Amino acid sequence: MIRVRPAYVIAGILLSVLLIGNIVLTHNLFTEPFPGHNDFLPHWQGTYSFWREGISPYDEQTTLRTQMQMFGRAAEAGEDPNLFAYPFFYTFFLIPLTYFSYPWAAAIWMVLLEVCLIGSLFVLLDLYQWRPKPWLLAWLLLWILLTYYTSRGLILGQVSLVVYLLHVLVIWLLARGQDRSAGVLLAISVLKPQMTFLLVPFLLLWALRARRWQFAGAFGLSIGLLIAVSFLLLPSWLTEWLTIVRLYPEYTAAAFPDSAGSPVWILFGYYLRAGDAVQGVVNIVLIGVLLWSWYEALLRQGEAAWLWAVMVTLTITNLVAFRTATPNYAVFVIPAMFYFRLVARRGRRWGSLWVALVL
Repeated sequence: MIRVRPAYVIAGILLSVLLIGNIVLTHNLFTEPFPGHNDFLPHWQGTYSFWREGISPYDEQTTLRTQMQMFGRAAEAGEDPNLFAYPFFYTFFLIPLTYFSYPWAAAIWMVLLEVCLIGSLFVLLDLYQWRPKPWLLAWLLLWILLTYYTSRGLILGQVSLVVYLLHVLVIWLLARGQDRSAGVLLAISVLKPQMTFLLVPFLLLWALRARRWQFAGAFGLSIGLLIAVSFLLLPSWLTEWLTIVRLYPEYTAAAFPDSAGSPVWILFGYYLRAGDAVQGVVNIVLIGVLLWSWYEALLRQGEAAWLWAVMVTLTITNLVAFRTATPNYAVFVIPAMFYFRLVARRGRRWGSLWVALVL
């Protein structure tokens, strides 16, 4: 017979009350009187349309519903049409939220994103074996919720914060030899391909080099299952999704002309007015650094080289992607926490204070 400690039961009850109270307050003070979460709305509407009404999330009717709820009219030329621009299997994870009205669904989603951010912080602290002082831990918790990229993600309802947590968990699980779980979570993180298109090939190459067959197998089976079930439920999903993906650069350039390209383009093309040749050189240098970090990790097969290559991969992914939302930069917390730990440890008496001041 399994005996559960009373302290765990009490902690579980208190945590449940805290989460429910947070959801109610978020709904009453934010999502109901001030509808928002504009990045979450197309996802919720697409999921609702298919699972409750049998309409494709990529269908024009679904898009029009999103626009009517957001603008009160159809989107005009030069405005973001707010299409459902994600793989179909993303809807699998949002089904429970379709049984709530949108304000309640948005409130639940926002609290879930907060949990993702707070949970990722504790996982990173364990990964880096860092035990900050209580006052610094409290400051880190405040910072992880209020720093620009994460707070913007909370306000928009960006799924990138979920993908960020998945990446943190994949790194943590691999470092502890939990390869099957890591493979499953990496497959789920593909729901936002622009955040994973470089991480997946690196980790698979590393798994083959290190003979981590269970990780590669779990990833392959999981992503295969997600894709296969998607085709069974909506055979046309891939064609419809790719059509929207091809349109994505065009309508985002019209709606957001100052951020229509990668960060490399924004810095060198938009602000510095440098030509394509300069941008090409910068991209080549970044890719060179990326490949060098992969070579070091695959050649040395050490944990330090591997972790460094992962952080370089996540960083350069967001620098060279054709366009990336700023909440995606939440992944920069992973290397940032690594360096904050170094400062706190090597700074001796004043290290923790410097970390707090920088944050």
